[in-house]
Amino acid sequence: MFGIRFIKIPPTTHLIQYRGGQVVREGAGISFYYYSPTTSLVAVPVGSTDVPFIFEEQTADYQTVSLQGQVTYRIADPRKLATLMDFTLAPHGRGYASEDPEKLPQRVINLVHVLARAEIEKLSLRQALRASEPLVAAIRGELAKSAELSALGLEVLGLSLLAIKPTPETARALEAETRELLLRGADEAIYARRNAAVEQERAIKENELNTEIAVENKKRQIRETQMDAERAVQEKQAQLERATLESNIGLEEERKKLVTLAAENSRSESDTRAYGIAATMKALASADASVLQALATSGMKPEQLIAFAFQELAGQADKIGQLNISPDLLRELIHKPERAR
Repeated sequence: MFGIRFIKIPPTTHLIQYRGGQVVREGAGISFYYYSPTTSLVAVPVGSTDVPFIFEEQTADYQTVSLQGQVTYRIADPRKLATLMDFTLAPHGRGYASEDPEKLPQRVINLVHVLARAEIEKLSLRQALRASEPLVAAIRGELAKSAELSALGLEVLGLSLLAIKPTPETARALEAETRELLLRGADEAIYARRNAAVEQERAIKENELNTEIAVENKKRQIRETQMDAERAVQEKQAQLERATLESNIGLEEERKKLVTLAAENSRSESDTRAYGIAATMKALASADASVLQALATSGMKPEQLIAFAFQELAGQADKIGQLNISPDLLRELIHKPERAR
């Protein structure tokens, strides 16, 4: 009524009341009545503002990447900003009288864009895709030292890069290369697994062969031990046989000596008997035959004498003309031997 209005400001807005070119009242979260024909109101938001951004840049190897993120800032010195940009409220108190409040976020984004470009141009594509945290740290450091933000009275509260992406074609190429690397790695893993299996199989075969060799060596050692034992037994047997043979040889030699001695004794006896016979024959050779015959018939039995007599008669048969022998004499000669038996 008659140009008098009432305004109430939230705590996140700093309000400055100008009248006659002078600051009459200012503060955050204030409320008052004012006369609109002679009053200008400047409302500067002092709360934090989140501004998303997305832009494309080229890396050091001339590859395009897109950066997507968000910057958070606040107006730390509203009076300084009010002197550089128009935050005057419209006369009816609804909205701003100019477009400057809408341009402030773009200024901040442009500054972030410039700083990000300077950092991205230093990196290759692969480095840029993995440099999210280093980029954030570098850009925040530059924003803290920015003279433009300081002149506007702005304070950067935070910066985050949500994504760093290459172009779809480059992404597909990188995916293909990575896929090939993964497939090659998988092939190498399969080869390594198969090679390990072959190595294990070879180790098992070697262990089996070593076991067989060890068993054969043990068998050979056992056989050699048995052969040594058999050879020792054979040597003992040979020694026993040699001792037996030597003993037999000794016995045979002794027997030979005995036989030789017996033969010599027999020869001596034979020589002695021969000498005796020779001496007897020599003595008998000089004796008369009738004497020898008488000596031979001495001590004979009657029947022997009769037989001797018949022998003498047979020797003189050419001189005897006729000889008669009585049956009684023959019977007597025949029966006497039977009675003698």
